[in-house]
Amino acid sequence: MIESLIHSNKAELTQSAKNGSPVVLSTRVRLARNLVDTPFPGRASKSQRSDVLTKCVDRIAELPQMKQGSFFDTAELSELEKQVLVERHLISRELCEAESGSGVFINKDQTCSVMINEEDHLRIQFMKTGFNLRSVWKQIDRFDSSLEDGLDVAFSQEFGYLTACPTNLGTALRASVMMHLPGLVISEHMDKVIRAVNQLGITVRGLFGEGSDATGHVFQISNQQTLGESEEEIMSRLGSVFKTIIDHEINARFKYLEQNRARLLDQIGRAFGTLQNAHVLNSNEAMNLLSLVRLAVDFEMLPEVNRSEVDRLFIECQPGHIQHAAGEGIEPDARDLCRADKVREEFARLPSLNFDKVNVIE
Repeated sequence: MIESLIHSNKAELTQSAKNGSPVVLSTRVRLARNLVDTPFPGRASKSQRSDVLTKCVDRIAELPQMKQGSFFDTAELSELEKQVLVERHLISRELCEAESGSGVFINKDQTCSVMINEEDHLRIQFMKTGFNLRSVWKQIDRFDSSLEDGLDVAFSQEFGYLTACPTNLGTALRASVMMHLPGLVISEHMDKVIRAVNQLGITVRGLFGEGSDATGHVFQISNQQTLGESEEEIMSRLGSVFKTIIDHEINARFKYLEQNRARLLDQIGRAFGTLQNAHVLNSNEAMNLLSLVRLAVDFEMLPEVNRSEVDRLFIECQPGHIQHAAGEGIEPDARDLCRADKVREEFARLPSLNFDKVNVIE
């Protein structure tokens, strides 16, 4: 059912011709919206949820941004298909567990997905590779304005947009960046950064959000507060904090390289060699090794053009993608063999590491 998405040559996070940045893999902005005079999904009846689904799908399909997009009813997706969509950051794990009458509308280049009847009636998100906070915000703002022209959205002059969870009241806006932070992790400064940004109302989570691990040194960093600040204030504050974290990461890399050059180059060389030759590879090991190879691109040991290939493998080495490609019936051990085969094939096309050209991009 989702084959067209997986094999699309227009998917932003897996097929983008644009290279990411040395620290930021992708940017995402999300809005929560609900319809007036309609119970939130968790309290709605089956027929009410079905009515909301029909009304929202009809309106979304009319928007020019969703031309040639695809709608998927959650009830018609297999568990594996849901997992693949989670790994592509197109749906949440909460939507996977939603009752009947829920679904997702995804545009053709997979930069926008609109979840219907998750925690709120609508969860709209826009994504882009690299650090593009303002650009993504402008896109979702235009989309939201167009959407609200055809739907009556619940809004209070006192509390802003009304949402199922009080923490989303106000703008109901969450902006996040997916950051690759090996320098802060290896130099053991990550905990200090997490404590500092938490005090600023910013949260740090793993690759797939709340409750997930930060495998591959990848962290999802986003705002917690949505009430009492305008969209502009949220975006300005977040942009400043994100840039500070990027600076700290670059400085941590440079310092660690200066003090532990041989050790770091050895780690990168071993990671590259393992990915070239491994015959058994689980997802966590693959992520952690790919993290070091991405660092090799940042140090100019590999050409910049290879960055997008590593970023794509971060997604395509996940369990759901491997199992979908190999067949639903394979066991976890066989999946590890398939993952190793895929990575060996990909790495056979990469040039050798250039240890003489080690640099940090500032």
